[in-house]
Amino acid sequence: MVTVPNFLVKRASLTPNRIAYEIEEEKVTFADLHNQATIIAGKLAFLGVKKGDIISIFMKNSIELVEVIFALKHIGAITVLHNLRLTSQELAFQMEDAGTRFLITDEERIAHLNDYLLIHQENILSIKKVKQSSEGAVVIQEEFDLDSVDTIMYTSGTTGHPKGVKQTYGNHFWSATGSALNLGLHENDAWLAAVPLFHISGLSILMRGVIYGMRVILHERFDGQKVNLDIRDKGVTIVSVVSTMLRTLLDELGEKKYPSTFRCMLVGGGPVPLPMLEECEKKEIPVFQTYGMTETCSQIVTLSPEAALTKIGSAGKALFPCQLKIMDEGKEAAAGHAGEIVVKGPNVTPGYFQNVGATNKAMKDGWFHTGDIGFLDEDGFLFVLDRRSDLIISGGENVYPAEIESVLLAHPGIKDVGVTGVDEVKWGQVPIAFVVKGQSKVMEEEVLQFVSQRLAGYKVPKRIILVDSLPRNAANKLLRRKLVELLPVELDVRGPTK
Repeated sequence: MVTVPNFLVKRASLTPNRIAYEIEEEKVTFADLHNQATIIAGKLAFLGVKKGDIISIFMKNSIELVEVIFALKHIGAITVLHNLRLTSQELAFQMEDAGTRFLITDEERIAHLNDYLLIHQENILSIKKVKQSSEGAVVIQEEFDLDSVDTIMYTSGTTGHPKGVKQTYGNHFWSATGSALNLGLHENDAWLAAVPLFHISGLSILMRGVIYGMRVILHERFDGQKVNLDIRDKGVTIVSVVSTMLRTLLDELGEKKYPSTFRCMLVGGGPVPLPMLEECEKKEIPVFQTYGMTETCSQIVTLSPEAALTKIGSAGKALFPCQLKIMDEGKEAAAGHAGEIVVKGPNVTPGYFQNVGATNKAMKDGWFHTGDIGFLDEDGFLFVLDRRSDLIISGGENVYPAEIESVLLAHPGIKDVGVTGVDEVKWGQVPIAFVVKGQSKVMEEEVLQFVSQRLAGYKVPKRIILVDSLPRNAANKLLRRKLVELLPVELDVRGPTK
């Protein structure tokens, strides 16, 4: 068993007066955070929470959420972070699957729990109830076993029920370490988190803050104007976004530029369209594309600063503690050949909670099979093509939605786009594009002509469907599986000319 000191206890002893995080105008030091987490831990202990319990959290980004997260670590409980967009039934499934003992939630979310609350009312703890509680005796965990499960996050569940991804203390520690070895650490670093803490992208920032001793600026939700203001006025040096968030930031920024102190726009959540990367280059915004997932505890591949301009469009190379290869039909693929992205490293999950079948399917000889498609170039840089589940096979040809989306986003009249495949008799599947218009007018025929000049015939969408918005999750990632719900009922999909 390998142990490390309790992250927050150690950090509070090293740099007690350093700012841990800011929310709006409130600033909290590491010493204050440790003290508050200890108080909350005592109150939770009084209410019955003990070491080893599995505790669910259903809360928005807030001071209280940060305190609860670290209070549960102080107790030694396992934390399950739930997406706020879940229905009551979805939340109930995840809680029952995890064996949750208590659910901690915002006061205003009690009504959202509906029937589940009526049946399990004694297991629901509002944050108001926690704060008003007396304090019980609690033994603060002085050390963490790196192999012990710290958090559980449920995958979005593209097929069937979602799976609980186990994340150990070691996963979090090595995720932070790998990021630091790649991006470096600066004394004045401040990481802005405008993504939910119930997603690994948000939680990993919080963990890095404590491990690094770095200031984290936390937003309740993403607002492009507020993010740009904080980059300008609060000394933000790093921001984590997905491509849709970056698009909003660019539009809001206009002709202005970020200060020279801003050193990294970390963009993940899927391939970034090339036109957007080129626009950032012109505006001197340092964009580093990254690749990761819940199962890798955030980043596992990131484009290093010195390769940012020479490898535009690449997600980079595996972080220092990690390994990466491309597998196709049971063999390692040659450079330039697409296949499944397979990864290995100390930040990779040990498996899915109480799901041996899913774990054995994904983990083979220590390697995690991501289900994502990509290729390595001759220099070993990863280019992510798409999710395997999103791959469109049309007439025997592989069609990657992200490639089509990248081309469409280069059109000046298009603000957002999503591409998916629909079944078709002649070709098996054909791509359909759902387009959100920008300020200028755009017509279907014009867009099809635009794409036809830039893509092979089998990649050209059968239809361009104009919509007001696209289905996205709380982290702004496109939910391609829900695009088909936007299809007009009268759509008659016949084979396009190839």
